[in-house]
Amino acid sequence: MVVPTRIRVLRRVAWICAVLCVAVVALTATARSTVLNAGFHRAVLDDEHAYDRLYNQVLVDPEIRPVTRDLLGRLPVPEAVLTSNLKTVLPPETLRTLTDQQLGHVVDYLRADTDRLRLSVDLRPVIANVGGLSRTYFGDLVSSLQEQREPDFAAFRTDLKDAVGEVAAGRPPEGLPALALTKAQAATATDVLLRAVPEDARAALRPEVAVALENGDVATALAAVAPAAVSERTRDAATRLRTVADGGTWNVAADLELDELSRVRAATGLALDVVEPLAAVLGTAALAVLWFTGPGARTRRLRHLGWALGAGGLCAALAALALLLAVGTRPVDAPAGWPRSAARLLDDLQATAADRFLTAALTAALVPLAAGALLVGLAWTAERREAPGPAWRTGLGPAAGAVVLALAGAALVPVAFAGDGARRCMGSPHLCDRRYDEVAQLTSHNAMSTTADRFIGPLQDPLITDQLDSGVRGLQLDTYRWERPEELTGRLDESDFPPELRRQIAAAVGRINPPRPGRWLCHSVCRAGAVELVPELRQIGQWLRAHPDDVVTLILQDGISAEDTEGAFRAAGLEDLLFTPDEDPDRPWPTLGEMIDSGRRLVVFAEQADGPAPWYRNFYAYGMETPFAFRTPAELSCAPHRGGTDGQLFLLNHFITADGGSRLDAGVINTRQAVLDRVHACERSRGRPVTFVAVDYVTVGDAKAAVDRLNAERG
Repeated sequence: MVVPTRIRVLRRVAWICAVLCVAVVALTATARSTVLNAGFHRAVLDDEHAYDRLYNQVLVDPEIRPVTRDLLGRLPVPEAVLTSNLKTVLPPETLRTLTDQQLGHVVDYLRADTDRLRLSVDLRPVIANVGGLSRTYFGDLVSSLQEQREPDFAAFRTDLKDAVGEVAAGRPPEGLPALALTKAQAATATDVLLRAVPEDARAALRPEVAVALENGDVATALAAVAPAAVSERTRDAATRLRTVADGGTWNVAADLELDELSRVRAATGLALDVVEPLAAVLGTAALAVLWFTGPGARTRRLRHLGWALGAGGLCAALAALALLLAVGTRPVDAPAGWPRSAARLLDDLQATAADRFLTAALTAALVPLAAGALLVGLAWTAERREAPGPAWRTGLGPAAGAVVLALAGAALVPVAFAGDGARRCMGSPHLCDRRYDEVAQLTSHNAMSTTADRFIGPLQDPLITDQLDSGVRGLQLDTYRWERPEELTGRLDESDFPPELRRQIAAAVGRINPPRPGRWLCHSVCRAGAVELVPELRQIGQWLRAHPDDVVTLILQDGISAEDTEGAFRAAGLEDLLFTPDEDPDRPWPTLGEMIDSGRRLVVFAEQADGPAPWYRNFYAYGMETPFAFRTPAELSCAPHRGGTDGQLFLLNHFITADGGSRLDAGVINTRQAVLDRVHACERSRGRPVTFVAVDYVTVGDAKAAVDRLNAERG
């Protein structure tokens, strides 16, 4: 049978059209699911640990110091801790949220889902963090002070004035004056200190400063006035940020050259809105033409369809490879002024994105290629069968199925590579499958005793929620009811306060912190500092609800009854967050992912109580610990203490209690290497991984980096 010329031409045109359309569908679907999908870019950032590298590599790069100096040059903190300040002002979770928002805006613009590119960064959380910066870091300023005896009150007063001037300038004083003062001299010295703070803050600070100076405790007096003394510089820094942000929101788009992005948008909009659907329709029509105008033998028609689909898939793969060869795996060069660490991060992100794009494109191309090979194989098999069944004589079923499979698969398979960023648990995608007892957690010892809440003899600097923002996931808290005056002496004798501080607190009875009813978080003695239990629990709950991928553990030194504790958690509205441990302490713990999926992400232990609420269990039924009464770093040991030696949970008490907390010693033992060395030693001794690394002054040193390293090692 002679085939008319026009039919032959039509078949050739249909074959070429089918090949091109299949390739276009595969490529546009790949682009839609990768470079034009915000989840793809989030996944690339997670693959390269971009946020960790930003803080641990880029911001500590000496080449970036001029930038950080200009950014934070007016903040009341030493330049030596600028990188830590950046992490405080802009926490990793805040940075991730801001980045995710901008990725969504850019992708929506490129996909033509929005007419204008709106890149606006809400800097209000950053500005709010600046306000707390001086409180958080003042402790570091006084950590290296040395006592210096002065012969007379005049010299003492002069040196005191110099010391507060240094603090107000954001520098640690070289030394603190020390002199036994009469009541009149203490009052005069109080006036000297209070001149450094705004007038409206003096009345509230006067009692605390006067009591401290009467007892010769210059450090506490200086600590009380420092946040107010540096507040003017803090306000200046916040004002600079507000100026940049135009009142709180920074319009990033106004500072960018968007002409190139507009041209890309025009091309992508045309490809997604016109080319892709048109290719799908024309491709289907071309394949139908091939079938109905093909040779009489249906097996030959199957072969023609198969070759068209296979050729389309091959063209898509070759086009993707050609695109990468033309553009390269690193199409954007870092600006000349960027530090090398930032340039390396940019290069690695581009290379990872290119790899993921190529994998998605080749997989999408493989679908029509496989469908075509299937049709060709079916035709070959049918031709060799002596008695083909009805399906082979008809051929329409396999042909239609293969066409649908090829086109739908080429369009849908790349979706698997879009990603939404790796799922994260406790800040890491690698911890979701790890059991609760296998994860190392930075723990704040006496977390409520902070300089921010003006505790006497504080053991932490930031507020509890700020500690959580900095990476703390375990909180050791002490619950109390306010002591009556007749109970004060006994409480003080049992506390870990040094003798000077005990005298200071005793002298303060009736003058500051009068007795108050209710349930409180205190450190040994509520007159030395207290915050209400229920409001603090409520803030912890609010933090957890704002961070749905985190698990937080509370270990309570319970000075109130279990019933009172249960009532406090109920009043704080935390019942839906509370996790109930298995009654059998030897049963395996769930994974972090399972706890997060259940919504039960707040674990609460007591040092003494055990129930009656099922979620309120005694810690030492489930865990063990090291001793905690170490007077020097050299005394730190892994000896057994409460809980024996076979608990699944392991609390490492990693702090010094030489007559109270020691900030200077914290600077020694909170270093990354010191924490790692002790954890490794204790894990070898006990044969169990450390769960909670409890430290004083969590913002001193780098215990968080050590905990991150531990979790990476266990992976």
